[in-house]
Formats: sequence, C-alpha cells, structure tokens
Amino acid sequence: MRSNEFLIQKAKEARKYAYAPYSGIKIGAAISTKGGKIFTGCNVENASFGLTICAERVAIAKAVSEGNCDFEHLVLVSDDFVYPCGACRQVLSEFVEDMRITLVNGGGETKDTNLRKLLPFPFSISRSSQQRIS
Repeated sequence: MRSNEFLIQKAKEARKYAYAPYSGIKIGAAISTKGGKIFTGCNVENASFGLTICAERVAIAKAVSEGNCDFEHLVLVSDDFVYPCGACRQVLSEFVEDMRITLVNGGGETKDTNLRKLLPFPFSISRSSQQRIS
C-alpha cells in the first residue's frame, strides 16, 4: 500500500491536466490497487455536459483497461473538498464493496471517508434480480 502523501502528490499532478472551462473546478484523482499500482485521472468537461467525465472515472477506466480492478484507496484533490458524484460511487461499487477515500482541499487539509459510507445501498444485479422476484 502506498502512503497517503504519495497518492496525494499523484492526484495533484493529475489535476494539472484537468479540462474544466465550464465549471472552473479542476479535480485530480489517484487510485491505488491492492497490488500497489497507481492510476491517475483528471476531470474532462464537455459543452454537452452529459459527456463530461469525472477524474475518478478516468482513473478507474485507465486501471480497468490495463486489467486492474482490485481498488484500495482513492484520493481526490481540488480547491475545496470534492466528494465523488453518485455515478462515480456506483462505478467504484462495481469493483469493490468498500474502500478508503481521501479528499484534499487547496490548503492541503484532508478528510477521510469510505465508499460504504458514501453509497450504503449500491445498485447491483443480484439486488435487482431479488427485487424482481419478490
């Protein structure tokens, strides 16, 4: 497992590449796997807002596209504390039941939480099947 400081630094580096001409909110993400690999991402906005992709989903897509989905720790860096949106929470829950999430603001302050706290009842095929049967 990588240190908090290393993941924060990687997320800060990724944030430099954020493309946020509409919101002005630049976000960097770094996600680590249980195997010690790190993948980064930044938000990429689009004039057609539905096509915007969040920093954490960029990092997740990079990891999964290289065969890594045993996620352990996500760090998000922005000017203010920015929590993963609902879509990102659901995408994370596709791969792990729970994981550590660290938020970092522009002053370097941190907040720690976890996926289970942010998304206690994720959508899943098994739950959906059970709901249709009952």
